[in-house]
Amino acid sequence: MTQANPFARPWSTPFGAPPFSSFRTEDFRPAFDAALAANLAEIEAIANNPQAPTFANSIEAMERAGEDLNRVGGVFWNLTGTMSDEPIRAIERDLSPILSRHRSAIRLNPKLFARIDAVFRARETVGLGAEQMRLVERVHKMFSRSGAALEQADRERLAAISERLATLGTQFSQNVLQDESDYILPLETAADRAGLSRDFLSSAAAYANEHGLAGKHGVSLSRGVVETFLSTSTRRDLREKLLHAFLMRGQNGGATDNRAIIAETLRLRGERARLLGYKTYADYKLDDTMAGDAASVYKLIDDVWKPGREQALRERERLQSMISDEGDNFTLAAHDWRFYAEKLRSSQYAFDDAELRPYLPLDRMIEAAFFVAGKLFGLSFEERKDIETYHPDVRVFEAKDAAGQHVGLFFGDYFARASKRGGAWMSAFRSQRKLDGDQRPIIINVLNIAKPSEGAPALLSTTEASTLFHEFGHALHGLLSDVTYPTLAGTAVSGDFVELPSQLFEHWLFTQEVLSRFARHVETGEPLAAEKIERIGAAAKFNQGFITVEFCSSAYVDMDAHMAANVDDPMGIEDATLARIRNPDEVPMRHRSPHFSHAFAGEGYAAGYYSYLWAATLDQDAFAAFTETGDVFNPEVARRLRENVYSAGNLRDPKAAYIAFRGRLPSVDPLLKSRGFA
Repeated sequence: MTQANPFARPWSTPFGAPPFSSFRTEDFRPAFDAALAANLAEIEAIANNPQAPTFANSIEAMERAGEDLNRVGGVFWNLTGTMSDEPIRAIERDLSPILSRHRSAIRLNPKLFARIDAVFRARETVGLGAEQMRLVERVHKMFSRSGAALEQADRERLAAISERLATLGTQFSQNVLQDESDYILPLETAADRAGLSRDFLSSAAAYANEHGLAGKHGVSLSRGVVETFLSTSTRRDLREKLLHAFLMRGQNGGATDNRAIIAETLRLRGERARLLGYKTYADYKLDDTMAGDAASVYKLIDDVWKPGREQALRERERLQSMISDEGDNFTLAAHDWRFYAEKLRSSQYAFDDAELRPYLPLDRMIEAAFFVAGKLFGLSFEERKDIETYHPDVRVFEAKDAAGQHVGLFFGDYFARASKRGGAWMSAFRSQRKLDGDQRPIIINVLNIAKPSEGAPALLSTTEASTLFHEFGHALHGLLSDVTYPTLAGTAVSGDFVELPSQLFEHWLFTQEVLSRFARHVETGEPLAAEKIERIGAAAKFNQGFITVEFCSSAYVDMDAHMAANVDDPMGIEDATLARIRNPDEVPMRHRSPHFSHAFAGEGYAAGYYSYLWAATLDQDAFAAFTETGDVFNPEVARRLRENVYSAGNLRDPKAAYIAFRGRLPSVDPLLKSRGFA
């Protein structure tokens, strides 16, 4: 790495933000090579330290290691999701096995683990503080679960498995992205565009232009775009065509087909679990979660599935009746559900999503999220035009506390584009830590909202507005982090607890206090009428059977696949699961296996997709802590929430953290009630 490489020197930018204009694609590989070498040297120095193992020279020394790698990776991995092109994807493919080997070289280093194990065994007698004790226990468990205590041959096999899984996960993700970015549904005639809003068509024109069809209209496979088209297009044949393409991502044959990748991934995950002493991969994964075991996960899904499926069948009958009442003689199909559900919602609650969109412009919804963060946690946000971004659409805000002190930077990347993978997520360019000084976080939210025409406001659906609040809840989890050690910081918590801060934050969007203030017509400034706000609340239970079934079917398939003994036919597992639970044909899985990135493009949500449902149980109960007081911004409840959830990182076991906030563990009853099932 030459001195010309921007990663070779400190950044003199405001708050040390990445100097995006300085980065070239060819800078990343030499920067990674240098950072990997430096990190290995740091680890070797710790492992071969001749002094007796202590917390300071072993555990804390490891927390200091890898800063260069974190800096390079913080930039690169965010760009792979937001500004991907073939040169970036080629580097990503090359790096995946290299980084896996690097992690294995650390996690499976016997000398290093011997020092960690020595500190762990002596932890009760050396005067560690509570956070230090938690760190020792987490690091020891992390190394143990990686196979550090196994014999040499088994460690070598685990390293090989991890390397291959890293390659497979990257290829899976890139295949889905390729299928999405290559696809366009052209809207050739006025009839093709019937029912679609002006804003949607403006976005469709921009998408067609990106694909070399200037002056035309085209529809992408971005989830938000697909769901809007299915809800509003009057062309039943085009709805069927688009939904089919959406459901078949990763299963079209050829180079981007993911079925063989899934089968190999499941086989390797199962082998790794058995090497580590677990019967199945699901058993391995759940051992380090709040749920604890597969039986607890299946019980939760079962408890919600049964009433959810019954409700979905009732919803199906109502939609079929609508079709018959309109004089049509076809049977409701999957590509019809959203269209007729939107019609039913409009008639039942006297509004539809298209009517609400002018009251939910993007800028006002961003303000609303900031307002809630201010009311709950005393934060304020100031837009900074002097901080570089990687794309002109990205916005940057400085977060400050109630005393006006800097808390962190927040990047918002809201609009869909061909270089961005689908979905929505939170990530970090830099995480919080207080070790060796107070390092403040740099957090990013990425969404895929259809970009409006030049000068026009972006108008959100209620789902998109909820997604914005959801991801900002994750962002606050990163921004408010207040811990010493990076391993415990921010969102580094168990997978079935990490969704609590995000799903809980969604609740404030549709409160009277927020909508009455921020839901104003984008042209007239007229506030959303109080009776409509009430109808939005009443409509919250609408279509919950469909929503529950499409989610739970994916959660079941995820669990069954990772519990299965025979994984040669992953699509057979999917088919068998759907048959076992008697999944209604009209409600397809939210994520079919060939594009189920949560489960197969990495391991974050593998045997863990249920965690959204687990967190929903928590967030319904947690929001009740506010509503029970009669004040959705109750200061004392907000203080407990901040101290025990949003700021606490992984300082406690998640059950202990929730009890510290709420005084008890939750039940599933509030969740069932919120969905109209109880």
